[in-house]
Amino acid sequence: MGLISWNACISPACIFIAVFLILSNTPCEAQLSPTFYDYTCPTALSTIRKAVRTAVSRERRMAASLIRLHFHDCFVQGCDASILLDDSSSIQSEKNAPNNLNSVRGYEVIDNIKSKMESMCPGVVSCADIVAVAARDSSVAVSGPTWEVKLGRRDSTTSGLSQAAANLPGFTDSLNKLITLFGSKGLTARDMVALSGSHTIGQARCLTFRDRIYTNGTDIDAGFATTRRRRCPLQNGNGDANLAPLELVTPNSFDNNYFKNLIQKKGLLQSDQVLFSGGSTDAIVNEYSKSPKTFRSDFASAMVKMGDIEPLTGSAGVIRKFCNVIN
Repeated sequence: MGLISWNACISPACIFIAVFLILSNTPCEAQLSPTFYDYTCPTALSTIRKAVRTAVSRERRMAASLIRLHFHDCFVQGCDASILLDDSSSIQSEKNAPNNLNSVRGYEVIDNIKSKMESMCPGVVSCADIVAVAARDSSVAVSGPTWEVKLGRRDSTTSGLSQAAANLPGFTDSLNKLITLFGSKGLTARDMVALSGSHTIGQARCLTFRDRIYTNGTDIDAGFATTRRRRCPLQNGNGDANLAPLELVTPNSFDNNYFKNLIQKKGLLQSDQVLFSGGSTDAIVNEYSKSPKTFRSDFASAMVKMGDIEPLTGSAGVIRKFCNVIN
């Protein structure tokens, strides 16, 4: 049988068949979009923004907690709200991971927002998207940068507890380890330094910086170490939960003082100070310390990239009715 000539196939039927064949052999993958809820739940974003503002006005620290919640969610099996799931017969909760237990906060804020969403638009807005939007709105609430949040994530039905230890950075991590870990998530060293700048707000527990203030030698400002020792005793188990601001100059405002502190050897965590300790990221820290505008822009861009880590879209995952349990 001879080939059908091009001229013989210029017809609506042939064009339809050609398009169908092309589409049927192209993977269909739903894309995240900032307009995802414009028609299905048009007041979703304004409702989240109001709830976050209320939560942050009650407790300024909550802004840092909600940004960190998004980060810890995305780094373990993607931005899928798996971190919100409680222990059950089928779930080993990520909340119990060493880097999350008695540390990650803000769950109740997300649960409150989800309750509002279910009253307004049942079964429409995912917990994963609420976490992502709440992080952006938290930044804005403390005078930080804003960014366009892409939406359409769906919620996981599994937990990544077994992955958490390997996928979440630790407070004693080396610079090379941090660069490698962030690189495995598609984030550059510059992204990593920018995201670390979220430590311009928030607080840390004594047990996370005790070794640094007592044994870090020449890599810490002596006066800074002395000040931090006042509420963080040397003996393990004594004052472990005592808090100190991650950035001591303006701990409740999103600015670039965090990077100025690093240059002065006043990073609270070891994983903070390694960003400026004679390594490959010193120049980035210097740049951000001198240019708040550059830091803010890079932080916003890095948050968008982080929000793109392995989302569940289309028919994958579910929309949970309650964020802490599977439907």
